[in-house]
Amino acid sequence: MSTSANNLVRCITALGLTIGLLWTGAAQAADALLQVQTRGTEKINYWWMPHDKAIATVVLFPGGPGGMGYRNGQPESSNFLVRTRQAFFDQGFNVVIVGNPTDQRALSNSWRVSRSHVLDTATILNDVLARSQAPIWIIGTSKGTMSAATMGIELQDRISGIVLTSSVTAERVPESVPLQALDRIKLPVLVYHHREDACSVTPPGEAHLITDRLTASPVKKLMLVSGGAGASGDPCEALHFHGFIGMESQAVADIANWIKNPQP
Repeated sequence: MSTSANNLVRCITALGLTIGLLWTGAAQAADALLQVQTRGTEKINYWWMPHDKAIATVVLFPGGPGGMGYRNGQPESSNFLVRTRQAFFDQGFNVVIVGNPTDQRALSNSWRVSRSHVLDTATILNDVLARSQAPIWIIGTSKGTMSAATMGIELQDRISGIVLTSSVTAERVPESVPLQALDRIKLPVLVYHHREDACSVTPPGEAHLITDRLTASPVKKLMLVSGGAGASGDPCEALHFHGFIGMESQAVADIANWIKNPQP
C-alpha cells in the first residue's frame, strides 16, 4: 500500500478503537448485525457472534459476490462459511461474517484486491478488536480467498493467520491467489481444498501453487480432503463439493483444530 493508504488505515484504526470502546459493554450479549463507517460516508455491515470464552475470532469472507444474504434478521446465504457459522462458534470462536459496503452491492474480483477493500476490512477489524482481544484469523472461501490473501498481505499487524478454502488458483484470473504477493505473508496459512472440487477456476491440482509461493510463512499446510455427499447444481457453487457439501462438520473441525495448533 502507498504511504497515504497506510496513513488512512492508521486514522481508521484510531477512530475504530474509539467507537468500539464506546460499544463494548453493549456488544457482548447476543448475535447482531453491526455497522461501521468507512471511507468517508460509506458504511459496511458485519455479523457478530460473540463467544464469552473465545480462543480466537474467525473473520469469514464468503465467495461469489460477497455478502451474507441477510434476511429475516439473520444471514441466510447457503455459502459454506455462512451456513457453518454456528459450527465455528461451537469450536470456541467469536464469529464475524463480512458484509458488502454501501457502495458495492456485489464484489468484483478487482474490488477484492483493492485498497478500498483493505480499508473497509481494517475498519471492521478495529471494531472487532475493541470488543474482543482474541487473536484474529481470516478465513475465505472461493472468491473470498482473494480477499483473505489480500488481508494477509496488507493487514498482518492485526491478524494471527489465514485459512484459504476452495481457493481461486486459475492463473487466467488476474486476481487469483497464486498471483498475489504471497511471499510477503509472514503468518501461518492453511490451504484447505476438496479433491473433487470441479469448479474450473479452483482445480484441486493447483492448490499447491499457493503453498509453494508462501515462502515467508512460518507454518503452512495444504490439506486435500475427501468426503461429503449430495452435491448438486453448479460445481462452482456452495452446494457442490466446492462448498464441502455433506461434510461441513468435518471441514469446520479440520480448520478449527489447525487454527488451535498450526502444524506443517
